[in-house]
Parts: sequence; C-alpha cells; structure tokens
Amino acid sequence: MTSVFLGLGSNVGDRRKNIDLAVQLLGENADIRLEQVSSIYETTPVGYARQRDFLNAAIEITTDLTPEELLEETKAVEATLGRERSFRFAPRTIDVDILLFGNEIRYEPHLRLPHPELLNRAFVLVPLAEIAPRLIHPSGKSILQLLRELPEDEVSAGVRKYRDRDESGVRSKE
Repeated sequence: MTSVFLGLGSNVGDRRKNIDLAVQLLGENADIRLEQVSSIYETTPVGYARQRDFLNAAIEITTDLTPEELLEETKAVEATLGRERSFRFAPRTIDVDILLFGNEIRYEPHLRLPHPELLNRAFVLVPLAEIAPRLIHPSGKSILQLLRELPEDEVSAGVRKYRDRDESGVRSKE
C-alpha cells in the first residue's frame, strides 16, 4: 500500500458538503483506505479573485492503485459532484488533487507528481502540515519547513480555519 496525500477544494454550492461527499466517495472505493482528514480551512481564491472563497482540506489515504488509476478515480469523484471545467482557476464544486503519491516523481502532461504548485500554496500546505508536518517532500524539506518558507502574510491573510456553520452563515448547533 502506498501513502498518498490529496488536496480538496470547493467554492460552489454547499462547500462543506462537497468536501465531505468527496471524502465519502473516495472512502467507498475498496482500493482506497482513508487514514487522516485535516480540518477544513477557508481560503482566498488564487489566480482568479472574482469568486467566492474556497474551503480546502487535505487527506491521507493508502492505496494499491497506480497513480493513473487514482487520477481516474479523483476525476470520477469530481464528475459525480458536478465539476465543470470552464477555465483555469474557475469556480468549482470540487477539486481533488493528488499532492504526493509515495515517493513518485512524474512530469507527464496529464499527471505531475508531486503536485507542481504544492510548494507555493498556503491553502495546500496549511492543511497538509496539520496531518503530516514531518512528511518529507522530494525537495528534501518537510511539509512544515515548506510552509514556514511561505510569506507569513500570505498564510495569515489567505488561510483561516473554517468555523463549522451552514452555508447560509448560520452557526450550526453542536
């Protein structure tokens, strides 16, 4: 079994529900075992700012699937949850990215491992550092080290722990 880390993001519809459903669908696959799920973080959009904030999370799974088979599974989850691809950085119901797949390094047009933007994105590194701070990236640095190398204002201004509330803004009962 290979340890794999996935990033999830949503900014269309019930963002929290979309992330929860993506985790559920991945967990229903007999070839995937859910290991850890980070907290949910609300994050400022990157690349195209004129859209709603995202909710993001990271999960650790173990699997015997190949990277290509897992990519196919993540795309199926996105399709099931209504993901439409219109333009780069567009709003989306769900985005499921393979961040790290064991020690795999790939530079293929359809599959790049580790995820090429992982090093530059606080919205990925913050939840990933929560569940795997000591995980070593192929650069030789831990996830926590990579997070600490980002500008502090980018992290503090762009990534906030999500307060559990429904999507209308009403805080849910606990």
